[in-house]
Amino acid sequence: MFPLIFLLLFLQLCLLVTCHDDPNCFFQMERSYYKDGDIEIAAFFPIYIYLVDRMINIFKKYVTFKRFQSKNYQYALALVFAIEEINKNPQLLPNVTLGFDLYNVMHSDMMVLKNPFIWLAGLEDDVPNYTCRKQSKSVAVISGTRIAVQVGTLLELYKIPQLTIGSFEPLLSDSGQFSSLYQMAPKDTSLARGIVSLMLHFSWTWVGLAISDLPKGIQFMSNLKVELQKNGICVDFVELIPVTEESRISLQNRFHIQILKSSANVVILFCDTDSLIGISFPTWERVMTWKVWVTTSQWDFASDERHILLHSFHGTLIFSHHHGEISGFKNFLQTVNPSKYPEDIYLLRFWSLVFDCSVTGASCKTLKNCPLNTSLESLTWHHFDMSMSDGSYNIYNAVYAVAHSVHEMLLQLLEMQPGNKGEKVAFSPWQLHPFLKNLQFTNPVGDLVNLNQLRNLEAEYDILNFWNFPYGVGRKVKVGQFSPYASQSQKLSLSENSIEWATGITETPHSVCSESCSPGFRKTPLEGKPTCCFDCTPCPKNEISNQTDMDQCMKCLDHQYASTERNQCFHKKVTFLSFEDPLGMTLVCTALCFSVLTAVVLGVFVKHRDTPIVKANNRCLSYILLIALIFCFLCSLLFIGHPNTTTCVLQQTTFGVVFTVAVSTILAKTITVVLAFKVTAPGRRMRHWLIAGVPNSIIPICSLIQLALCAIWLGTSPPFIDTDAHSEHGHIILVCNKGSVTAFYCVLGYLGSLALLSFTVAFLARNLPDTFNEAKFLTFSMLVFCSVWVTFLPVYHSTKGKVMVAVEVFSILCSSAGLLGGIFVPKCYIILFRPEKNALKGLRDRIISKETDVLRSSS
Repeated sequence: MFPLIFLLLFLQLCLLVTCHDDPNCFFQMERSYYKDGDIEIAAFFPIYIYLVDRMINIFKKYVTFKRFQSKNYQYALALVFAIEEINKNPQLLPNVTLGFDLYNVMHSDMMVLKNPFIWLAGLEDDVPNYTCRKQSKSVAVISGTRIAVQVGTLLELYKIPQLTIGSFEPLLSDSGQFSSLYQMAPKDTSLARGIVSLMLHFSWTWVGLAISDLPKGIQFMSNLKVELQKNGICVDFVELIPVTEESRISLQNRFHIQILKSSANVVILFCDTDSLIGISFPTWERVMTWKVWVTTSQWDFASDERHILLHSFHGTLIFSHHHGEISGFKNFLQTVNPSKYPEDIYLLRFWSLVFDCSVTGASCKTLKNCPLNTSLESLTWHHFDMSMSDGSYNIYNAVYAVAHSVHEMLLQLLEMQPGNKGEKVAFSPWQLHPFLKNLQFTNPVGDLVNLNQLRNLEAEYDILNFWNFPYGVGRKVKVGQFSPYASQSQKLSLSENSIEWATGITETPHSVCSESCSPGFRKTPLEGKPTCCFDCTPCPKNEISNQTDMDQCMKCLDHQYASTERNQCFHKKVTFLSFEDPLGMTLVCTALCFSVLTAVVLGVFVKHRDTPIVKANNRCLSYILLIALIFCFLCSLLFIGHPNTTTCVLQQTTFGVVFTVAVSTILAKTITVVLAFKVTAPGRRMRHWLIAGVPNSIIPICSLIQLALCAIWLGTSPPFIDTDAHSEHGHIILVCNKGSVTAFYCVLGYLGSLALLSFTVAFLARNLPDTFNEAKFLTFSMLVFCSVWVTFLPVYHSTKGKVMVAVEVFSILCSSAGLLGGIFVPKCYIILFRPEKNALKGLRDRIISKETDVLRSSS
């Protein structure tokens, strides 16, 4: 087994260093783009991708060109521009020329170490143990983040400073493992907050996540989920995107189907161009055109040459690191061409591809059949982007960082060796580390650059909107900015009118699991679903929700009531059974009318006081009863109008006392009738009671008992003013609280007992003979009285508010009217309309007539 492994390693090494005699021009691109200088910077960028035949031949390599990455080629031009700018600057590295050694590098695990190994070993011509150029003068290496992870361990052996241009990678900040590595990009710790701020701005609460399965992607997903959860945004799905192409076939269909099935209209992408998304472009057109994509500038889909499908990402929102515009860079790109830089074999290849030129000549460095007046500026967006990318800006800063550190080191060495004038100072790359570790400078744009990992600032972001036009013509437009250093309300600034949304979307898109619950409704979570998925339930009675998507309704205060829409509380109107109220006015008129009527009856009785019908049944008791009934009618007025402490106290006590007087008077009259007709024998004790006026003493005795009960009531828990905020919607009703309910029912029960006793006695005496026997009328009136108050109890307890008061007033009036009508109306009828029956002669005639009828019936 071990010999086989050793053989394979040996064959691989031979593959890396074996000479070639392949005459095709493309294979010559494996050589580096080299520019000599006093000191040099090595750079490794993935400029193009090629495939090596799996069938390894020790003597031949079969190479197939696959794709030229124009975005990464801008890295090479940024490197050239920065070095040329520094070489022209007399204030920085005077008398020292900067050069570079640029290599293409593959992301493949099998091929990534090839060119770094060639650069380190000096095997430029692939001839073992032989180098065609002088010893390397490179003092630092610039590369991408992924390449740094794979090559960093190798470079650590030589302590060569390595500056990465990709996004900030937390794993590479481990100074113990990568002590020679410096990251140019600012920290992306605020990226998750920026994306969440964008979600909140558009009220997108239902999103999907597509994250690369690299450690950085996993870390970003963890940070993003925390921010999403903190702000009430739910995740419909999470897809980890493989970085390697080997996983593409087995996973891409599942990934596309997941996004297709998702109801989330917004998808957050965190990946790079070499991930599964970048590889699987051909299937995206039919799937993704209606989605809104939120991504970072790390995934530069817009510069991919497969422009026919770019409309799938029209309207994408891109978070790009904010940086100033470098003056002169665009003009530099406009003047770049193969004749200006004949040594740049990458430019030669790129020019031949985009302008359809032919490459000829023995050295494959001659272009023919190229269009006239061609330049990079004439290319469409997907072929070449004239604006500086984040990676190019980091390269620009990396070159300046190396230049500043070398400048400081040379100044220090000259101070230590003052006699060494005019001679080149030699140093090793590792000697730059003390200067790089604490390097902080302001670049020509005015931006602060800090290589100290502990003091590395959080990134500010420009929010770009990708516009796509036919034939691959596109544009990135700045539509906003996010700054973690601004105040909370100003962290995100956005120009919505400038945003072009995805294909087919004409207005700001929505991405929610459930539509928002409008005011008046609350959210009801759905079992087994995220918190963003819910039903909308109307607020219960007297509860409101005055905002959208409220979890709970708020109960209105007692003095407030909820609107019909249940979205706001109104102050309740204070009301009571007033004299102006139609119901109150009706009751007042009724009470006054009956009071006047009773007074008229009293006047009739006083005027005809000497007539037999008035004298027959104790006219004094009749007067008392009529006066009591007047007060019964008038006491109902205490229940109407604005309640106060006085009226609340007088309502029940006056009602109890005057009705006790009235009922006890009826009891006295009933007992008088019984005594008058049952006690006929002279000398009987009961006759003395009748003569002595004993029945009249019933009135004060019964009244005093009622007064005692009322006194106890007022002394323990008297009535008071209260409010009823629940009986009538939108109103607070002022009512008199009875205080002690027990005392109230004692008063009412005592009154009921007297009424029941009066009714019983009257009922037993109803058939006693006499012309003016009023026992039947007393029985009928008490029957009406008891019926009213028996009916009153259930009705009273089933009503609330003003109606309850009205029921009590109505019962007072009905029972009083029953007494008045049952007892006095028949007598008034005789007095006023049948006076002959009220005369003494008529009385004798009726007596003789009755005696004659008795004799006839006996014979």
